Amino acid sequence: MGIDDLCIRLLALHQPAGKDLRFITTALKITTDLERIGDMAVNICERAIELNQEPQLKPYIDIPRMVNIAERMIHESLDAFVREDTDLALKVCKDDQEVDDLNSQIFRETITFMIADPHTINRAMKITFVSKYLERIADHATNIAEMVVFMVKGKSIRHLKEIPQTI
Repeated sequence: MGIDDLCIRLLALHQPAGKDLRFITTALKITTDLERIGDMAVNICERAIELNQEPQLKPYIDIPRMVNIAERMIHESLDAFVREDTDLALKVCKDDQEVDDLNSQIFRETITFMIADPHTINRAMKITFVSKYLERIADHATNIAEMVVFMVKGKSIRHLKEIPQTI
């Protein structure tokens, strides 16, 4: 809220243009993505608490991998913003596919467990939810990275079928 207030004050008092305006509007948008990331983190914690009260369905291998990638993507997208680094921002956009692939894999595995034994449905669904929350966190990091590219270069890469190698 403090960042939003500061950005609005800067807009009102200084009427920035060009790159300064893109910087301020990007900061305003980033706060929304960070808030959503925080919401997803809360949801993950709630599911983790629930899952810890039940026997483990399977070893959690891919979930920690997703966590590491998503966490790195968040850090790198914010670093790209601070440094105005479009190469790092593009890397974040490309890394999103790895998280998407892991989410799909976890979904297939949990469906297999549910089909084989209906008693696993509750646990499998919670694991699926955690995986989806992590995938959404990575998407928010990607949104930040895409905004960085726009902020620095004035070009939108959102909704492109393929991430460019360089801008």
